[in-house]
Amino acid sequence: MNTMAHPALLVGCAAGFSGDRTDAAGPVVDTLIARLQHGPAGQRAFLIFEALAERTLALAQLRRRANPQAGYEPLLDDMLRPVLARCLQHGIRIVGNFGAANPQAAARHIRRMAQELGLPAPRIAVVGGDDLSGAPHRPLLREQLGAAIDHIQMVSANAYIGAEAIDAALAAGAQMVVAGRVADPSLTVGPAMSHFGWRADDWDRIARATMAGHLLECGAQVCGGYFADPGYKEVPQLHAVGYPIAEISSNGDCVIGKAQHTGGLVSLASVKEQLLYEVHDPAAYLTPDVVADISAAQIELLAPNRVALTGVRGHARPASLKVNVCHEGGWLAEGEISYAGPRAEARARLAADVLRQRLPGLSLRVDLIGALSIMGDDAGSLLEATPAGAARDVRLRVAATHAERAQAERLLSEVTALYCCGPAGGGGVRTALTPRLNTLSGFVPREAVPVYFEMLDSLEVS
Repeated sequence: MNTMAHPALLVGCAAGFSGDRTDAAGPVVDTLIARLQHGPAGQRAFLIFEALAERTLALAQLRRRANPQAGYEPLLDDMLRPVLARCLQHGIRIVGNFGAANPQAAARHIRRMAQELGLPAPRIAVVGGDDLSGAPHRPLLREQLGAAIDHIQMVSANAYIGAEAIDAALAAGAQMVVAGRVADPSLTVGPAMSHFGWRADDWDRIARATMAGHLLECGAQVCGGYFADPGYKEVPQLHAVGYPIAEISSNGDCVIGKAQHTGGLVSLASVKEQLLYEVHDPAAYLTPDVVADISAAQIELLAPNRVALTGVRGHARPASLKVNVCHEGGWLAEGEISYAGPRAEARARLAADVLRQRLPGLSLRVDLIGALSIMGDDAGSLLEATPAGAARDVRLRVAATHAERAQAERLLSEVTALYCCGPAGGGGVRTALTPRLNTLSGFVPREAVPVYFEMLDSLEVS
């Protein structure tokens, strides 16, 4: 394998979660095109969209239940339409897990989008195998997760699959790859495997590409989003924060930068924070593709907004895959009311006490927003132990969960009644009732999850 013959691979990320900004892709694509036009022959570029979190798939499954043609990223059109033509025209291939619970429907939507834009039909591959929510998978889930699986109303069950199907789809000529629960870094590993021709067991290179994908996967985070702290960690033009681009070399090492003409920054500190984000063991970061070891990793500032990552090592991938099972968890009731002026905190505390006595069957979470909220806990122990202060602007929030909707709704009625039945000066009541989702997590044998890809042309078209 002569990886030295391949120029560096460019991978830009335009989304870090479902609900991310939809105008992120434009500057990333502009930068990728400029780099391709001035880069060496044979250089390739990819645009990735990371659009899933732990609960996103459950919410997507609920949308698919209501409409069999839904269940993919609801912002797909806004994210992709502005850049689709330029990506296809300049050979920038697109990989995303924005298929969520319905990758086939997402692929069909993209094809319709291309038709509406007057573009030739792109070659779209759909990656599957992650969805374990069907009845045939129930014995496997019970074997691995235990008898608890028998007593829940399952909403979704998905294994975190890796990069091999993406690599295979690209090798088959896909211009776009649409997936469901592909692990976040695998969106980058698949393109790197395809571009450089790496084997799936080339552990060091796979690990390095995995950490490049890890730096990209949260979108603007490595560029100053979720990083800025005025007076301590200054970030210029955060309102226009850019999204990241990785330049991956043939040995897997990478340089992280950001889209041109955007705000934010890529610095040693921002890269360090993202490198360690959600990493449980720096010597053994488990992914479906590899066990990455960053204990000896080094980062170097090459130029403003250009940071190199080297020294990552890899070990054989785990024999099992993580699986998340989301299930119905009853109802979450929330009610809020404001108190202002002298003794506002005391009146808010009195209102909370009224609710506790009126709702003895519910376990209440009480927050005094403006006095004590984020540092509190569901048991209320810190709230009880903290003497009443002199806050003059307090928003009382009270929440409760219950398996029965009617019981949860009692909280809404009682908070509303505080208008006239509670302390003086309460106002601005808002209430909400939301179906609750709970999660079971575990592992399943890799061989029990048959991963595959199909070209859209081979799928039934609705």
